[in-house]
Amino acid sequence: MNLVSDVLLLVASVAIGYAVVKSVVNLSLFELRQVVVTTPLGQVTGAQLEYAAVSSMRGNFFTVDLEKARESFEKLPWVRRAQVRRRWPATVEVSLEEQAAVAYWKMLDTGDMRLVNTHGEVFDAASNAVMPVYTGPSERAGDMLEAQHRWDEMLQPIGRHIVSMNLSPRSAWQLHLDDGLVLEMGRDQTKAPVDDRLRKFVAAYPAAQEKLQRRWAVADLRYPAGFAVRMTNEKASQDKPNKAGKTAEVTPMSKGKQ
Repeated sequence: MNLVSDVLLLVASVAIGYAVVKSVVNLSLFELRQVVVTTPLGQVTGAQLEYAAVSSMRGNFFTVDLEKARESFEKLPWVRRAQVRRRWPATVEVSLEEQAAVAYWKMLDTGDMRLVNTHGEVFDAASNAVMPVYTGPSERAGDMLEAQHRWDEMLQPIGRHIVSMNLSPRSAWQLHLDDGLVLEMGRDQTKAPVDDRLRKFVAAYPAAQEKLQRRWAVADLRYPAGFAVRMTNEKASQDKPNKAGKTAEVTPMSKGKQ
């Protein structure tokens, strides 16, 4: 009988203790007074931060759902990651990692534009920055970012850089350079890697351009031992809209394209 009485008293004490704690937690003394963003921001606006905070933070210092708040901040267009924590006695601190856009992403099915960040991830936000445009399977965005950086470096000796690049579902590459020249790169092959073919093109370009003295519209690099050029009817020094012209073989080529 005494054991039962002791258990009942213990249960009653726990219940009373829980009620006291709950009452204290719910006191206005512990209400949230401020939300502090601890990282400098360049893209996310104050209005967006306010919306995320107001729409997700309910309760007081102890009861606010930090996970829900984190998810709310990470839904903002330019936020890649968010960390949310309490700071005694009445503050919630928010640390944000903003997206850093390096390219546009053109959707294959709809043509809609997205953005690509420095991690090769596609995200949805608006920008008017001058950046290259990628078109290809979305799961290859990281490969395209890596390829663009590598090929831009390879193109430096001829003073050119990539303004857009396409990757077909069959993994064939096409580059558009800043002077309007299109490079048909084709697919990567063990015996004739795309990088090797681009190096050969860059090495041959100055002499070939000097010899042909015409603007180039398309250079076809899909041949293992060389490339073909479709030229315009304009001299290389002129800066006018391209017109269809001749096709020239500027280096020896094998018969098969890559």
